[in-house]
Amino acid sequence: MADQQIRFDDGAAYEQLMGIWSRKAGDVFLDWLAPSRGLRWIDVGCGNGAFTELLVERCAPIEVQGIDPSEGQLAFARSRRAAGPVSFHQGDAMALPFPAGGFDVAVMALVIVFVPEPKKAIAEMVRVVRTGGTVATYMWDMLGGGFPLDPVHIEMRAMGLAPPRPSGMDASRMEALRQLWTDAGLEAVETREITVQRTFSGFDEFWAINLKAPSIAPIVAAMESAQIELLQSRVRARLPEANGGGVVCQGRAHAIRGRRPK
Repeated sequence: MADQQIRFDDGAAYEQLMGIWSRKAGDVFLDWLAPSRGLRWIDVGCGNGAFTELLVERCAPIEVQGIDPSEGQLAFARSRRAAGPVSFHQGDAMALPFPAGGFDVAVMALVIVFVPEPKKAIAEMVRVVRTGGTVATYMWDMLGGGFPLDPVHIEMRAMGLAPPRPSGMDASRMEALRQLWTDAGLEAVETREITVQRTFSGFDEFWAINLKAPSIAPIVAAMESAQIELLQSRVRARLPEANGGGVVCQGRAHAIRGRRPK
């Protein structure tokens, strides 16, 4: 199957599948950014608000604007309990609906490979931050085995199946991110790797949650039961056991930050 754009429209399903992962990686990302309190933020590709909620809890912003193309995801984001100066809007990462220079920080959490033209999105993030403002992102290492869905995807491909992939996979490489930030004219560009892990109560929980992925569910639904059992056995063999029971899955992300020149 050819690479293609993948959209997440079910905010509740995304929360179980990827929201937990987003906050785990987001905690490390925010530790690294170490932002001041009382800043104005824009969260580009905010999805169901998992990272948005985290930055409100941790960074005491005076304003957060979340932008995402999926109204289903935004509906879930608006239902979150986190209080704070947050607004969510349906919009395009490549054409942000805000004037220039209105934010201190522009972030994009686990999104860049899903944007059709990453250069346009980064240029927009640079445009809407003030001089001296920060532009930053983190994204799973999609080509280096860091995507949390890889245990299933890898075994699918080994069985001749072809789960769809986002068209912008190359943008997850550290070298590609650094080039994007440099080409956008950002200064003081820094990168780091983020490694996190998630423990599931057992394989059944892991499997049920991963079946919420739009890259997995339709393919499994079309498989014969014997094929599904074979796929499950192959995936189970890839997952290490957790101390005290359960299974462990690991994710690895690349993070980058830069400053808009003064």
